[in-house]
Amino acid sequence: MEQPIVNGVACDATGATFAVVGISNMATDWAKVFSSLADADLTLDAAAGRGGEQALMRAVAAAAAGGTDRGDSRAEVPPPSMSMTPPSVLNLNAYLMYALGKVARRRLTERLEARGLRLWHLTVMTLLADLGPQMKTALASRLDMNASDLVKIVNDLARIGQVDCVRDRTDRRRVVVELTAEGRTYLAGLSAEIASADDEILAPLDAAEREQLGSLLRRVHSHLERPPAGVPRGRGYAPPAPRTGD
Repeated sequence: MEQPIVNGVACDATGATFAVVGISNMATDWAKVFSSLADADLTLDAAAGRGGEQALMRAVAAAAAGGTDRGDSRAEVPPPSMSMTPPSVLNLNAYLMYALGKVARRRLTERLEARGLRLWHLTVMTLLADLGPQMKTALASRLDMNASDLVKIVNDLARIGQVDCVRDRTDRRRVVVELTAEGRTYLAGLSAEIASADDEILAPLDAAEREQLGSLLRRVHSHLERPPAGVPRGRGYAPPAPRTGD
């Protein structure tokens, strides 16, 4: 690949000199660099270097003065690529999932934080909406959470009226966590906000492509998801029986 070499000297208003040496695939890249140097009140000297290098220096020095040897204006110089991602790494699915996951997590976190929530609040509310009332011990087990952390999340949600801790209707000895009517309405609105984040992230994909992507991601997630501690993975997997008490 051709890589033009640029070298020369720049002087500032005090007379201090700076050696300039660089390699670039595009002469226009150096036009941008030297234009910036000129704006910093530096004087460019293109006397050094071999013949080819001198020609390139003259071109970029002309760009710094307002145009190139071909008469191009600054506005006509194409901007350099701003991508910081090495092209080869885009062939690694694990990298793509990591990079896209960072963006998705940031968008999701922003929407949750706007409501004073974290991801665990959403997860607990969604699980209660899907499975119905649950004991705290069962919630902690299903979510692979520390029991004390789960209690804090439930207390947060109870404080803002999204969940209640009540006696189990089938076994009055047990206390279960259930989603309130207000919590169901709240969760529906929150889910709509999160769906808008999906739309932003997946904007390049049409509806069919989004459905296919979602199906593939769910398959991978199912493959990687770990069952609760002490329960073997397999077709016969069932969640552990709830224990008596809170």
